[in-house]
Amino acid sequence: MLVALTVGVAWGQETAGVLRNAEDTGLAVPVGLTKRVGDRSVILHWDPVVDPALAGYHVYRAASPTDPFEPYSGILPTSHFVDFEVENDSTYYYRVRTVDIAGGEGQDSATISATPRALDDKAFLDLVQHTAFDYFWYEANPANGLIKDRSSNPSLSSIAAVGFGLSSLTVGIDHGWISREAGRERVLNTLEFLWNSPQGPETDATGYHGFYYHFLDMQSGRRHGDSELSTIDTALLLAGVLHVQQYFNQEDDVEARIRTLADDIFRRVNWPWMQVRSARICHGWMPETGFLPYDWGGYNEAMILYLLALGSPSFPISPEAWTAWTSSYAWQTHYGHSFVVFPPLFGHQYSHVWVDFRGIQDAFMREKGLDYFENSRRATLANRAYAIDNPLDWDDYGENVWGLTASDIPSSYRARGAPPPESDDGTITPTAIAGSFPFTPHESLAALRHIYTTYRQRIWGPYGFKDAFNPSQQWFASDYLGIDQGPIVLMLENYPTGRVWQVFMQHPVIQRGLARAGFVPMAEANNVQSISGMASQVSAPEAQPPHPKTRSEPGQPAVQPTQPDPIPSTPPPETQPAPQRS
Repeated sequence: MLVALTVGVAWGQETAGVLRNAEDTGLAVPVGLTKRVGDRSVILHWDPVVDPALAGYHVYRAASPTDPFEPYSGILPTSHFVDFEVENDSTYYYRVRTVDIAGGEGQDSATISATPRALDDKAFLDLVQHTAFDYFWYEANPANGLIKDRSSNPSLSSIAAVGFGLSSLTVGIDHGWISREAGRERVLNTLEFLWNSPQGPETDATGYHGFYYHFLDMQSGRRHGDSELSTIDTALLLAGVLHVQQYFNQEDDVEARIRTLADDIFRRVNWPWMQVRSARICHGWMPETGFLPYDWGGYNEAMILYLLALGSPSFPISPEAWTAWTSSYAWQTHYGHSFVVFPPLFGHQYSHVWVDFRGIQDAFMREKGLDYFENSRRATLANRAYAIDNPLDWDDYGENVWGLTASDIPSSYRARGAPPPESDDGTITPTAIAGSFPFTPHESLAALRHIYTTYRQRIWGPYGFKDAFNPSQQWFASDYLGIDQGPIVLMLENYPTGRVWQVFMQHPVIQRGLARAGFVPMAEANNVQSISGMASQVSAPEAQPPHPKTRSEPGQPAVQPTQPDPIPSTPPPETQPAPQRS
């Protein structure tokens, strides 16, 4: 009997066709079927079947275990499915079959049931975090640990995404989404690849002088196209490497090997080699043309770059580099908030993913009377205030539709931000909101809730919130980006548990880097502002972890200042080229 299929309701591309009943096609039965259940939505994932005869997958659904399973999708090219044709508090049953290139269907997978429901705040945030984590688990090459730069490109890996992914694996273990054994196997494969992949001046190497090319081929691990040897992307990768080195602390052969590899990978990086014009670090190098013409000056995402270079036990840079970095800060006042400006919010998030800046100051922040955490909080509130003000009159901007950063836009990819406004085209990016959660928990939660409720069927997909959307143009991204999924996973972990911060800040490299950059605990310990004020609303009751100790003054508690009087804005001393994240 032949069954004619119509296009179903799954996320992503589908192909209608004519399929035969289940038979022995020789294809493996899908395994690992799992679910993510939300308010009027069900996400299914399963382990991909690797077979040249595979055309895709076919999902079946039933209303009860005893009802017949009916064809429910077209042929899906990927191993996930999103069902929006569901009602809360009703249970649905799903099975998956493989489909071969001749149209034959394989045998049924195991059955899984799912009951959509309205979610409280904690469950909603868990769903957002878990779905973002799934990107790093499913969109990776498990053999070498490389992670896709974006979900639609199967051949291109971003090394920064790999760094976010390494740290995200620890979150998956802590939440029980994956086992410690599975997580450390993926980490070990990643580090073995990073250590053993070719380093040298050749145009098809993986890296040189310990640095890595911005983009690598997902399979070979070699340089992709004319990608540059990238200092900032190497730093984001290494932050993940150091984090897993500190996290996997058990005395067994696998975890000991992880620690050794991480140490070898980090010690190999020759940071001074990238100081070609001054104390500042160059953006990168290309084998065809040499060093790029730009150096990293503040303020942007490169704090983590300088701190790791300062903390290196093998090739450290001098403390003068931090002074050179901060010398180009632009301190301005916008919407009643005074802070070091950088319009796209990713610049206020990336370093904070790993480094807990609460209660510590360098010389610049001592002069201003705050810390970098407070600086990011003000920048985020100003970004939201800009959306409320909406000077360009974009559709839907407001108190719950904000978040300007670098992302896909209707025509391409661009870094956007405010204030001051930079390339604002009406595009909003969920990672800008979720990645700001430790700084603005109330505002971020309200915005994520509103966006899910208002745009659910167009913005929600197999890995949670898609990259971006533009209400004025009725455009919704189809892709996910690894560098945007990472801050969602990790900043939702830092609020409220602080686990990423707590582990990373114990590493001797970051302790040394902070000390050599001149960071010391803030003098006033009586002005404490906890970021866990809404923990009872969005998380299980849990004590806020103590501030990880810096080398300068062990035992100093975390403190946050009351807001000082606004400081008059000053014009930026120089303009830096806009960094390209992807």
